[in-house]
Amino acid sequence: MAVHAHPDDESSKGAATTAKYAAEGHEVLIVTLTGGERGDILNPAMDRPGIKENITQVRQEEMAKAAAALGVQHTWLGYVDSGLPEGDPLPPLPEGSFATIPLEESGEALVKVVREFRPHVMITYDEHGGYPHPDHIRCHEVSMLAYDRSGDPESFPDAGEPWTVSKLYYTHGFLRARMVAFSDEFEKHGQESPFKEWLARWDARGGDVMGRVTTQITCDDYFAARDEALRAHATQIDPNGVFFAVPAEWQRRLWPTEEYELARTRVQTSIPETDLFAGIETP
Repeated sequence: MAVHAHPDDESSKGAATTAKYAAEGHEVLIVTLTGGERGDILNPAMDRPGIKENITQVRQEEMAKAAAALGVQHTWLGYVDSGLPEGDPLPPLPEGSFATIPLEESGEALVKVVREFRPHVMITYDEHGGYPHPDHIRCHEVSMLAYDRSGDPESFPDAGEPWTVSKLYYTHGFLRARMVAFSDEFEKHGQESPFKEWLARWDARGGDVMGRVTTQITCDDYFAARDEALRAHATQIDPNGVFFAVPAEWQRRLWPTEEYELARTRVQTSIPETDLFAGIETP
């Protein structure tokens, strides 16, 4: 089970991994916590009449296409996008949006999905949310609550039969080392790197999460499925944008994996891992 804040997050964070496991016969469920209603239209070609007015339906249709591309199951938790606040000081979040809902309430909703689907592995974001969007941070919080309490019969007794999840991972998709590898390849071919400014800002901030990675999943055979899922989110993903700047051959040769951090486990395993199910015995 992969838990994500908005539609399109599942396609930009760990998509090839979920496609791989689904293709290998595992049951894979994407849980999208909000409808993404407050997301900007980031693809100029989709900034046209009728899109913003029907953004809820549009993003639902996009999500369905993305799930089909990845070959995974999908469900909505049903909360409203909180939006990304801007300003100094930051304005309050919209009333009733996901990040304003009491954690016990949204936590129980996710616990119910966990108990229904009964996953052995959960994937979510780290404590920073991957980036500081309030819904991403709340996604981390609600996922941790569900991992900790879905197996407790005294927690949320009306949310179904208890189920204990064996392992919980944070997805780490935006890695400086990966961007450097691609940038070096552009320079080797006499081309300007599309990540040059990005890396400059990154270097100014300092830090990288590669040191937290415990688990690398080889999934380059499913990069095409990932890209199809990304394109399905046409309002959010520009097909001429940076997501598709690196040739597929370079990606497969230079960085054929997706990266995770084993944050919690109830089974014994050895680090580094190459399989999210390492240590889990199933029939």
